[in-house]
Amino acid sequence: MNIRWPRVLTPTYLSQLIRAQKNPIKALQIFNEARNKYPNYRHNGPVYATMINKLIASDQILNMKQVINQMKNDSCECQDSVFSTAIKAYAKSGMLNESISLFKNLHHFNCVNWTESFNTILQIMVKESRFESAHNLFLQNFSKWEVKSRTRSLTWLIEVLCENKRSDLALHIFQEMNHQYCYPTIDTYKTLMKGLCEDGKINEAIHLLYSMFWRISQKGSGEDVLVYKILLDTLCSHGHVEEASDILNKVLRKGLKAPKKKRMPLDFNLCKNGRDIETAKSLISDALIKGVIPSYESYNTMIIDLYSKGNLDIAEKVIQEMDNNGFTPGVLVYEAKVIALCKASKVDEAEKVIANGKFVPSVNLYNSLIEGLCNEKRSLKGLEYFKKMCRQLGCVPNERTYCILVDGLCHDGSYIEASEVLEKMLVNSYWPKRETFSMVISGLCLMGRSYEGIIWLEEMVSQEKIPDVSVWSSLVGSVIHEPVFTEVFFEILES
Repeated sequence: MNIRWPRVLTPTYLSQLIRAQKNPIKALQIFNEARNKYPNYRHNGPVYATMINKLIASDQILNMKQVINQMKNDSCECQDSVFSTAIKAYAKSGMLNESISLFKNLHHFNCVNWTESFNTILQIMVKESRFESAHNLFLQNFSKWEVKSRTRSLTWLIEVLCENKRSDLALHIFQEMNHQYCYPTIDTYKTLMKGLCEDGKINEAIHLLYSMFWRISQKGSGEDVLVYKILLDTLCSHGHVEEASDILNKVLRKGLKAPKKKRMPLDFNLCKNGRDIETAKSLISDALIKGVIPSYESYNTMIIDLYSKGNLDIAEKVIQEMDNNGFTPGVLVYEAKVIALCKASKVDEAEKVIANGKFVPSVNLYNSLIEGLCNEKRSLKGLEYFKKMCRQLGCVPNERTYCILVDGLCHDGSYIEASEVLEKMLVNSYWPKRETFSMVISGLCLMGRSYEGIIWLEEMVSQEKIPDVSVWSSLVGSVIHEPVFTEVFFEILES
């Protein structure tokens, strides 16, 4: 191993050495060798974090466990994010008991904040349907001083319970928040309202809405309109149009503090008895939009939510209303619009959003458009946007950009272009997954470019990633008739 060791080793320099290694095993050897070469040197928290993240990225879970134990013995100060990432890695590998064990032993580490790890382990346990265990873990750790944000922890737990159709338990936790001296935020209300409505608990949802009038909505915040709309739309979907109309009037008067001139009576006669439900929802949406107190935040919140639900036409109306009131949509609005258009298979319109030049596209926006193009089997067009993205100042492709594009190009049969993008990915120190290497190698062999496939095989093996059977089959079938490559191929096998 040709490593240029400095005269005096610092943790920052060692972290750089570790990050620069493509092979996680070699990185671990450097990590361990540092202490032998420098008796007075000690790893610190950031070095351990770098090494652990490197091992997790390569699915080296057993080696990760050894490094974590070494970190515990060193008793160096470490960040909560390290444990949160390790807990997720254990769970992803089917080692849930190891995840729980790591969290329960955090008091043995020099870590003063467990909030992120606490939220992570609760989410994982609930997703694994271990509700009783999650509840007990919550009671045992919720009041500990290492858990800094109680409201956030409760909101996360409520969200995961609702995702798993257990809004009854989520409502119980919500009601206990007062006893824990913390108060729900608008996100808490939104999450719980959605969960109750999806589970058909309409009466509980109505009581939750009324509780907002005296706790959250005293100033008539426009952001609250999302919570109101969830309930009103659900009532309409269940055919309770008249009840929705009554609650709408209370929302406009008490929740949004709408001026009297904006509380115009709506004609729901055509929507009674469950007829024309979509018209009823449209009327309610219009009333909420016009009744809200105009602000940049309220409009942005409404528009992003509408796009996320695929309500393109209504979102456009709100944008027009926003423009009429002198507000300009932000980049997040355009991102939401591009994502919604791509989901609706309207990629051409999504391209026009970027082409209008009213804003500077972000990395996330480019990623959404490239993904939409790849899903439409237009990955070469996505490659053009990738190149445009690289030329834009301050807009640097991230790991997701490369993964989306390489996968899309491979699925479209553009293996040469995929190979070029993969090379750029490595240059920028993003390490592809085994499946990505496999697709590129198999595709190149299919095109008769076995030499390039062998080069990528060598790169893959150097990163301790083991090719699957299909890759070996493609390579063997490709090189067996080309003796000039056979020797190189077998050299890699022997290494």
